[in-house]
Amino acid sequence: MYPLKKIMVGLDATSMDKTLIQLASFLAQTTSAEEVHFVNVIKSTQLPTALRKEFPDLMEAAIRDRKKMLEKTIIEHFDLTNHEIKVNISVEQGNLPSKHVLKLAEKHNIDAIVVGRKKKLKSSSVVTQRLARRATCSLLIVPEKEYSNMNRIMVATDFSKESVTALQEAITVAKRGTLAGQDVEIICHHVYQVPTGYHYTGKSYDECGDVMLKNAEKRYRAFIDKVDTQGIEIKPLFSLDRNDNAVAVIYEKALHMDINCIVIGGKGKAASTDFFPIGTNTERLINRDTEIPLLIVRPKHVNAGLMEMLQKI
Repeated sequence: MYPLKKIMVGLDATSMDKTLIQLASFLAQTTSAEEVHFVNVIKSTQLPTALRKEFPDLMEAAIRDRKKMLEKTIIEHFDLTNHEIKVNISVEQGNLPSKHVLKLAEKHNIDAIVVGRKKKLKSSSVVTQRLARRATCSLLIVPEKEYSNMNRIMVATDFSKESVTALQEAITVAKRGTLAGQDVEIICHHVYQVPTGYHYTGKSYDECGDVMLKNAEKRYRAFIDKVDTQGIEIKPLFSLDRNDNAVAVIYEKALHMDINCIVIGGKGKAASTDFFPIGTNTERLINRDTEIPLLIVRPKHVNAGLMEMLQKI
């Protein structure tokens, strides 16, 4: 487990920046954050030679103006009363935002990246997928909606070591939130299934479901024993997946329970040729048109060996 000391926020100079900045401010107050880096990538434009000669500083001026605009928005929506938190703003030029964000995250030793996802913009989903697959740290994907708080957290668990890391991160946020006077609730959600061929056991579907539930409860007790809950109450939740779609079960339960954030563990290690080191359910949650923030927790730098190769992509 590692503390979230350095957070990077990807901005795009749209109305969604307000949501991302407010959420970054919340994280800065409820984690051990020491630095928050705001990054915006301006698309590169090929200018005619004559125009470049007449206005040689055109892009530099555009970058300066963009930075001033972002500074104004950040001042309006980020709580700057905590002077111990260092805030940095950078505007980059390029055609692949995810590539620039990844490079800067590596350069500044970032612990978590925060990005937005617009409902009707396909390119937004592409950027988040690239970041989720290739970031060497955790990633928080924020939907396009007004941000309120993060006091009901659902940790989707399969009892793996990645799930332990995800729950530990949720506990850290909850603990800091509690110290700040907020009442934070954590639901540890496990989705179980009845195995194919259950009828050969001579039991009905529901009877096999009961057996699988008892097994899940036993595994949960062993799982939770590995976690330092720091005095935070963890509420277990078990759901039967009847349609072979665990992601739909996770999301529908989260909606029904008014969850503010879904937390899931990303795969910790990948071969150098593997660009999907996040797990099938995580991948499906990213692709889903969700209205709930999704935090993918990954121990920092486990894929650091990929960075040199990724810079060529």
